[in-house]
Amino acid sequence: MKKTFLACACAILAAIPAFAADPSVQVLQPDLHGSRALEPQTATAVVRDYLESWQKMSTALDENQASLLDPYFVGTSRDRLGATVDGQVKYGIHTHYQDLSHNLQIVFYSPEGTSIQMIDNVEYDQQVYDHDKLLTTQHIKTRYVVVLTSSAVRWAVRIFQAAPQA
Repeated sequence: MKKTFLACACAILAAIPAFAADPSVQVLQPDLHGSRALEPQTATAVVRDYLESWQKMSTALDENQASLLDPYFVGTSRDRLGATVDGQVKYGIHTHYQDLSHNLQIVFYSPEGTSIQMIDNVEYDQQVYDHDKLLTTQHIKTRYVVVLTSSAVRWAVRIFQAAPQA
């Protein structure tokens, strides 16, 4: 089991070379309780699509273009992030995110194979700008509970909720 997971983790990281150097990405062994078995190809796709979602979110918030969130975010997460972009536009600010690390663990895969829950202990720098003037910089370490749902071509983030770190 451990060799299979290590091979799967290596495949995941090889499939996302743009993220392997910056930010650092660690994929922990899945901790599935009472859910469907996880195929290595599914784990690879989920991690790849989730990290692409982070990149699109970062670009959308930096450029104040909510349309960039589609199709990476759906439902509640799309609504909240879209409202954040709208608020930034209203106040004339934009936010730049620099991912430093993601420690990911898949914790649930629905029996019908349509959703996956993941925990992401993430570290990033957040900078808020008023046009080109830097207003504030924060270094953030937090835990996100994430639910992704499958679509025809990718896994999309449906729930993206910050939670206290354990």
